Amino acid sequence: MRSFESVKLNSIELFCKAAELGSFSAAAEQLGLTPASVSRSIARMEERLGVRLFTRSTRNVRLTSEGNCYWQECQRALEQIAEAERAITGNQKIPSGVLRITVGTLYANYRLLPLLPSFQAAYPQIELEVSLSSRNVDFADEGFDLAIRLGEPPDSRLVAHKLEDASVGVFAAPAYLAQHGEPKTLAELQQHDCLEFILPSTGKPMPWLFKDAQGKAIEQLIRGRMRVLDDAQGCISWGRAGGGIFQTYHFIANEMLQKGELVEILQPYAGRSRVFHILYPQNRHLSARVRRFVDFMTNQCQHRE
Repeated sequence: MRSFESVKLNSIELFCKAAELGSFSAAAEQLGLTPASVSRSIARMEERLGVRLFTRSTRNVRLTSEGNCYWQECQRALEQIAEAERAITGNQKIPSGVLRITVGTLYANYRLLPLLPSFQAAYPQIELEVSLSSRNVDFADEGFDLAIRLGEPPDSRLVAHKLEDASVGVFAAPAYLAQHGEPKTLAELQQHDCLEFILPSTGKPMPWLFKDAQGKAIEQLIRGRMRVLDDAQGCISWGRAGGGIFQTYHFIANEMLQKGELVEILQPYAGRSRVFHILYPQNRHLSARVRRFVDFMTNQCQHRE
């Protein structure tokens, strides 16, 4: 039988979720409960405290002033509990538990996923969950431990470890070049079928990166009649099939170059790169599994050619 303190802690977590979402039904759905059970739990909490925590309507619930004050204190208490858990799990001699990672599709398929068997062999008691997505995530709300992202960290509250500067180049299939010829200057790209990738975060094309003859950095928006939305892997598959010219990372293109499936073009304008970071919230204590994974990835990236 569960203790009173255990039941009370579960009720507090349920209360915080309902307060955060402004809905008993939404809280119930996220926690795998019924709306009725959530409502009963909140009612018992209000009876125990002797105050009304929510005002209820047919459409939503809102915190009362007392409820808002209680919510703030409960959030601090839950964070202290989480901090204590991080402290003790950070001292584990054998890292264990679930490690949840979010990473973009390209970096996942061509960098991260091929490395994971080595990590699994080194730390067999760690369970891995990998979400392939580049969207911004709420670490606390969605339960992610780590994110691997392109570019500079969007949030100063995140700790960022640089993984690598990934160089980019412009590529096309031999069949495309045989039919359309090879552009020798950036201006000549206007006469070619260039594959645009539309960034899901902005709805705008991702600029192509170049250097001029003096080494000055250039960002150029490429306007083409073919566009790929949401997943840049589409540009690679399309271009590999002869559909047009595209820009991607050398770590993706190298194997296809060696097989003769792609040709690198406009090399006098090459030399630019994009940076990838591994991110996590600023916590005083990291779990052992997070610490080991960050060290593993940093070490792997430092020893790449």
